[in-house]
Amino acid sequence: MKKAIITVVGKDSVGIIAGVCTFLAKNNINILDISQTIVNGYFNMMMVVDVSGIDDRFLEVSESLAKMGEETLGVVAKIQREEIFDKMHRI
Repeated sequence: MKKAIITVVGKDSVGIIAGVCTFLAKNNINILDISQTIVNGYFNMMMVVDVSGIDDRFLEVSESLAKMGEETLGVVAKIQREEIFDKMHRI
């Protein structure tokens, strides 16, 4: 199993989770864990996902997720491979 971390941040509005989950389903990405909060009207979500089915086109999926987040949902949506995320956030 290959894991990735998805982060979604922006002003809260209806349909953010639905939009992200629909995108993931269309790209055969399985959600393993999810956490979301709303603080003072701002939405924040972090997901751990299985990206085993998209290895050959990870960059394409990353760019599509970012574009969909910005243009459709009005949020910043990013996906990073687990290894990169771990190395970036190590103390």
